[in-house]
Amino acid sequence: MNEPDPRTRLLELATDRGVSLAALSALISRNSAYLQQFVRKGSPRKLEESDRRTLARFFEVAETELGGMKDNSSSHGGYLNAAVRPDWVAVPRLSLGASAGPGAMASEEEPIGAFRFSARWCRQQGLDPAQLTAIAVAGDSMEPTLRDGDEILVDRTVQSLREGVYVVRVGDALLVKRLDFAQPGRIVLISDNQAYSPVELAPEELQVIGRVVWKGGRL
Repeated sequence: MNEPDPRTRLLELATDRGVSLAALSALISRNSAYLQQFVRKGSPRKLEESDRRTLARFFEVAETELGGMKDNSSSHGGYLNAAVRPDWVAVPRLSLGASAGPGAMASEEEPIGAFRFSARWCRQQGLDPAQLTAIAVAGDSMEPTLRDGDEILVDRTVQSLREGVYVVRVGDALLVKRLDFAQPGRIVLISDNQAYSPVELAPEELQVIGRVVWKGGRL
């Protein structure tokens, strides 16, 4: 039985997960066009071992599906087949920032790196790694909960909205705010910093990008 073409397989996996080739390129610390060129133009001819291993773990597949040798898993410290139990997942970090102040224009969503999270932790939290992105907080309106420069993990799986901290888009501004749904037909954007007044909007006036499920930052 022939092994699948790694370029075709990578494109299939990316499509199924809903993740761009640019984001995957950032995941392996390459320029945004790297995997696009690999898939579309055949350059490079094959993935480097470390890149292939990272992608296989992210997609929870065996390295052989991406061009690895059949005995690859035994040559890396007895690592279990990634399709059975990966030990971590990588979440793309986007170059845009969510304003926790008066509002900031959202830049192009171009990945600039990735954060690694425990696959077990993601499962325990009920999170799908393919639906997670990391961005930085800009401004002080969510202090002390979120501070300027904090990194936040955003779960884009928004099925049923409830009170909590979300990233929302209002016009061209990307904001991180606490949402209050108590008033029928209205959504109130609340800043944890009491120096900022609440903002009341109709549901059609904003787009909910995702719920903030984790934060990290310097002490």
